[in-house]
Amino acid sequence: MLEKVYRIVSLNFALLLVFLAGCGGMQSHHVLQYGVENLPVELRPVWPSLPEVPRYEYAGVLTGWENFPTATPEDRRDAEKAVRWLVGLNPDSRYGDSEDKHGLRRPQSGVVDADGRIYITDVGQHAVVVFDEPEGTLKIWNRAKSLTPFGAPVGIALGPDKQILVADAELGRVVRLDHEGTPIGEFGVHNLQRPTGLARDPQRRLIYVADTRAHNIKVFDDSGKLINTIGSPGNKPGEFNSPTHLAFANQRLYISDTLNARIQVFDANGDYLHSFGNRGIKIGNMVRPKGVAADSEGNVYVVESLHDHLLIYDAQGQFLLPIGGTGQETGQFYLPSGVWSDGHGRIFISDMFNGRVVILRFLGGEE
Repeated sequence: MLEKVYRIVSLNFALLLVFLAGCGGMQSHHVLQYGVENLPVELRPVWPSLPEVPRYEYAGVLTGWENFPTATPEDRRDAEKAVRWLVGLNPDSRYGDSEDKHGLRRPQSGVVDADGRIYITDVGQHAVVVFDEPEGTLKIWNRAKSLTPFGAPVGIALGPDKQILVADAELGRVVRLDHEGTPIGEFGVHNLQRPTGLARDPQRRLIYVADTRAHNIKVFDDSGKLINTIGSPGNKPGEFNSPTHLAFANQRLYISDTLNARIQVFDANGDYLHSFGNRGIKIGNMVRPKGVAADSEGNVYVVESLHDHLLIYDAQGQFLLPIGGTGQETGQFYLPSGVWSDGHGRIFISDMFNGRVVILRFLGGEE
């Protein structure tokens, strides 16, 4: 009996390898486009608008297979279903094929690696959606373990040895994926209640996790061992009320203290430095801050999710510029979530209920 099972598994695996080899051409040689390639620079929206000196320009949008115009989404969807059938999975299950394999549905957070791959968590897809520019294809990674789908993937960060780390709020853990999206481990199962935000200090090899339900930040080493906890419930400096998104940049840890309507800033040792943001109804105030990021020049970007704005501050927390407003047009958002930056001056905003990621390019600060 075992020998028969072994033969069946071996045959299916061999068929899978042959199938994948035959599909190799259809997953490559596609160019990732952002929708601005044919739009002259002088016609791209900028912020602030002229006659003021522009500091940011519209650099495109990510939605899914539309960003690979020479690819065929139907063929890719059929290929994914065939692969899952070969390995004995229901091609129409949540694990196999979610309702929409087209691309983004409810994007949360993201990160860009050194090769230009863009990884985006998507709670609508229960997956990590990868815009793989080097390979020219869209990938959807939906496994937290070999037979366990992601529940609510929110935070994401680059880990050691080309790992991708994903904080799953529903599963209550941080999942490790290799660079091909294969689950290779997890941590925090007994330490985390509802992990959301995720950031890593590569120099100190520390991983920060926002535990929203516990109202604190858990600090793990790269092996997944809990070594520190920052904060406790409250509204004083260093205390939190449902922290969500995190960013580590310029030797600073930025924390969206969401229900306290502020951003708190800590140094690399986990010591409180300062906070900024005030609850209010004016643009520049915070009501529900979510995503937070910082660029190489010290500008800090905060997603004000309730009022559909990206708010930009300087390194000291002084308000500089708003971008947004409720809607679907360019420069508008609908319940945005995360924000992150890359090494090319680009700012990515998860426009959650519009099912897209909007990209801006920083043009430089004061001359």
